[in-house]
Amino acid sequence: MRLIFNKRAQMNSNNTNTKTQRKPSLWALSPLLVFLCLYLVTSLLVNDFYKVPITVAFVISSIYALLITRGMPLGERVTLFSRGASDKNIMLMIWIFILAGAFAQSAQAMGAVDATVNLTLHLLPDQLLLAGIFLAACFISISVGTSVGTIVALAPVAIGLAEKTGVSLPFMVAIVVGGAFFGDNLSFISDTTIASTQTMGCKMREKFEVNSRIVMPAAILVFLLYIVEGYRVQAPEQLQDVEWIKVVPYVIVLATAVMGVNVMVVLLLGIASAGVIGIVGTEMDVFDWFGAMGQGISGMSELIIITLLAGGMLAVIRHNGGIEYIIRILTRHVNGKRGAELAIAALVSIANCCTANNTIAIITVGPIAKGIAERFHLDARKSASILDTFSCLVQGLIPYGAQMLMAAELASLSPLSIIRYLYYPFCMGLMALICIFVRYPRRYS
Repeated sequence: MRLIFNKRAQMNSNNTNTKTQRKPSLWALSPLLVFLCLYLVTSLLVNDFYKVPITVAFVISSIYALLITRGMPLGERVTLFSRGASDKNIMLMIWIFILAGAFAQSAQAMGAVDATVNLTLHLLPDQLLLAGIFLAACFISISVGTSVGTIVALAPVAIGLAEKTGVSLPFMVAIVVGGAFFGDNLSFISDTTIASTQTMGCKMREKFEVNSRIVMPAAILVFLLYIVEGYRVQAPEQLQDVEWIKVVPYVIVLATAVMGVNVMVVLLLGIASAGVIGIVGTEMDVFDWFGAMGQGISGMSELIIITLLAGGMLAVIRHNGGIEYIIRILTRHVNGKRGAELAIAALVSIANCCTANNTIAIITVGPIAKGIAERFHLDARKSASILDTFSCLVQGLIPYGAQMLMAAELASLSPLSIIRYLYYPFCMGLMALICIFVRYPRRYS
């Protein structure tokens, strides 16, 4: 999902402001608090993550956001909400969701998922299965620059492996999500890399050099952990024969993704190949293919509704001054280089919670972060790395982020059931904090 930086910045400006943006306001953030209380807190209290549907939580918090918006007729408030929901980035995401659903279900119907799972079980020893999935997610994501594309490509395979090996499904899905954010953070073609380097005024190669020093120890640690965890994994004693022709749709998807082809083209090629191979090589006919695609698209309906509601609600929060309030509070008492780097990390983290989009969060606080970096003489390369790393950290942990929603939808899980197993994002964030406090890498601190 590589978008041109200036177009995204222009979209951010056009779609989040109506006539006049309000003064910074703590009260503007209250819809987010309403959502978190309804969905997260309530689920934890009753120990059931399915008691409160996330769509209901978003509907209630969105209505509340419209009610607390003052100085505008109801019609204009709804228009503001609708502009946020129809944001270019939101609509692109919805198209990806639609195609992802069609591909996932058509691949399942013609046997591609089962064939790929059987191939993986044949190729990887039991103890390297978990580490192999993590390494594949890291490699694909750094090649394609998109965490969503990586999750779409690998999550169905991980789900199939969990069923065959008895590994916890949320745990297996979390491996893919964690690896997906490795590349989202580091890839040269990731939109977060483009946004952070453009904002801070440094080269992508320089940012990669610093960023890799910060997060690579976390990736290695998690990789070793998955090797240890892998000793508990036991593949079925009787492995099924690999139907090589049925693996082709996933080979096409992975190969074109690694080549850097647009994620929508990748999914279209996957859908077409699954249909053609299914019709020619199996008992599936054209109408079975159409039915599978329709079922997959329908299965994404809740995710699409959540995305629209989140985009609208967060646009209202921004209009009412919620983001500006966060920026003002966090930059008021900054002292020293450590404090300045921590302020940049906190700014982009909170902005990401409020926007549910790591690239938009970087663009939102980018000018403030650049001002902090110049005032306290911070290295632009490390500042860009901090912006990117903490935005990816938060994006990987919030239950209403596109990546988590996509993974949960494909696995039919609650997003909250996956979060506890996200070893890499937690280790990445911890390592980034350590690097701030101990001033590492020294050359850039």
